[in-house]
Amino acid sequence: MAPELGHIALILALCVALLQSVLPLAGAQMRDPALMATAKPAAYAQFFLVALAFGCLIYSFVVSDFTVENVVRNSHSAKPLLYKVSGSWGNHEGSMVLWALILALFGAAVAAFGRNLPPGLKARTLSIQAMIGVAFLAFIVFTSNPFERVFPPPPDGQDLNPLLQDPGLAFHPPLLYLGYVGFSIVFAFAMAALIEGRVDAAWARWVRPWTLAAWSALTGGIALGSWWAYYELGWGGWWFWDPVENASFMPWLVGAALLHSAIVAEKRDALKTWTILLAILAFALSLVGTFLVRSGILTSVHAFAVDPKRGVFILAILIIAVGGSLALYAWRAPMLKAGGLFQPISREGGLVLNNLLLGTATATVFIGTLYPLFLEAIGGAKVSVGPPFFNATFVPLMVPLLIAVSFGPMLGWKRAELGAVFQRLWVALALSLGVILLTLAFDKGRQILAALAMGLAAWLIFGALVEWAERVKLFRAPLATVWSRAVNLPRAAWGMTIAHAGLGLMVLGITGSTAWQTEVIRLVRNGDAFDVAGYSFVFKGTQSQEGPNFIATRAVFEVYKNERLYAVMTPEKRLFPAAGSTTTEASIRTNLLADLYATIGDPEGAGQPGASGPPAFLTMAGQDVAWTARIYHNPLVPWVWLGALVMMVGAGVSLTDRRHRVGAPQRLPHAAMPTAAE
Repeated sequence: MAPELGHIALILALCVALLQSVLPLAGAQMRDPALMATAKPAAYAQFFLVALAFGCLIYSFVVSDFTVENVVRNSHSAKPLLYKVSGSWGNHEGSMVLWALILALFGAAVAAFGRNLPPGLKARTLSIQAMIGVAFLAFIVFTSNPFERVFPPPPDGQDLNPLLQDPGLAFHPPLLYLGYVGFSIVFAFAMAALIEGRVDAAWARWVRPWTLAAWSALTGGIALGSWWAYYELGWGGWWFWDPVENASFMPWLVGAALLHSAIVAEKRDALKTWTILLAILAFALSLVGTFLVRSGILTSVHAFAVDPKRGVFILAILIIAVGGSLALYAWRAPMLKAGGLFQPISREGGLVLNNLLLGTATATVFIGTLYPLFLEAIGGAKVSVGPPFFNATFVPLMVPLLIAVSFGPMLGWKRAELGAVFQRLWVALALSLGVILLTLAFDKGRQILAALAMGLAAWLIFGALVEWAERVKLFRAPLATVWSRAVNLPRAAWGMTIAHAGLGLMVLGITGSTAWQTEVIRLVRNGDAFDVAGYSFVFKGTQSQEGPNFIATRAVFEVYKNERLYAVMTPEKRLFPAAGSTTTEASIRTNLLADLYATIGDPEGAGQPGASGPPAFLTMAGQDVAWTARIYHNPLVPWVWLGALVMMVGAGVSLTDRRHRVGAPQRLPHAAMPTAAE
């Protein structure tokens, strides 16, 4: 019963989305309040229906309803409850329902909280959002039905991909989709503004919180995915410039540019057409990411390899959405009134530089990701574009951007003097130079570039703190005055300081884990001892373990520091019989300054397992044979995710700013924009 109810709910949601995409837009064009008013209940109804369908899908997974083909292919009766629930979106069909749910959620949120929006803009925005919903709901109903029945039902399921049976991957897709789909509402605002022919400071203020929410969620989704890759894949790293990783990184970069561009549009009524373009590109790149992951053209540990015919459907959505929006932009953008003028050395100029560098960096990642696919599609040779390309092209673009981050907030609007800014940032500069010298001394001058990167990270952190100190007049006013200014400081300013400091923490983590990582790969037998980065490891053998839906071999390492027991590390190799797949489970011991990271491989002499026999790592568990061990010491790597968390906190603090909730500037009436014929 639940699958039929869910399927009917999806069909009804598609019908509601069709009405929502037409009636409010027509009402806005005809200035009909009754038709415009249909947007709000339609947005609520669409969200309710998609939520009902998603609830039915989750229920089918939880009760292990093996009459549903999706449950058969992605679940198992012995699977833990958490992974039964996450299995509902750990597949193509279910993930698309989750996409549609978040899309409807953002539409309902605008309907509920957009009370200050002009009726026409609100109606157009919700209609555009519904058009996107029509495309994806049609895609689900006609090509990716998650409630397809199977008869006769099998006695049990085929299990979810073992790599996805992990807490990190349980919550990674929802966060990532909140970011991807969150940019859809920004896109809808941009299209509505172009149709209306008016982009002003009020529009920019309405767009900023939605952009901030989407960017923050995308930050969390990317960070959670990299953390999963770090501890689950067993290779000791957290980023590999994988095409699927890049697919989520590109809209994050454009979203960061959009956040800063919207500030200029709001404060100075400038860069309006550029802000509109960034809003289009952010959502376009989200659609590109969706196409790459679900078209079957990529082979990745976190890509859904599906029927390419469904990839063509998504490609059609991408072409229509992006092509149509860019055509509208080309027609209407030149008619928008230009904003205020400013000097190159000004806060506006700094934000323009920020946008140029972020835009160029995005283009670099885009080319490096899609060029091999394009070359192969036209019959060319297969080429591989990996970390060396991105490190040689992307990193140099980031250096001037990170240097400019501390300057930007200190510059005045319209016109500024760099000399005055240097005078205010001398403390941050001095402390950063001190960090460089300390790093060189500690490392004995072996990693000069790494020392400079550590200084750059310090520059970001201390620059953010100095800017905050300037705002509250720390050391320049009585303590009571400082306290009063700090308490009354806009939360957006607090959020900016926190986010920029978080970026500095992330740079520290990236630098430390890249420059000073220690890796030891060796064969070990019972009782063998070896040293890694000042720690002594003693291998105590292997033992068999059994989980709810897997069997495993666990290795035991005793770790000593200064001849005292520091940790017991127990990496595993697991076999999931239902799926017929194995995974590597790393054992990680962290003190927040560095990670000890251990994995266990196959025993010496283990060949390929037979078609029916268990793998050697299970049959030889507990025996005194040599095992392949891989041990890493990763300095500062926890700060990569700590920095991402701090950035999310900063974004969250900014979202609580009262100016994002009430008091949007009044849109003053003005002459209608001339038509193209005029």
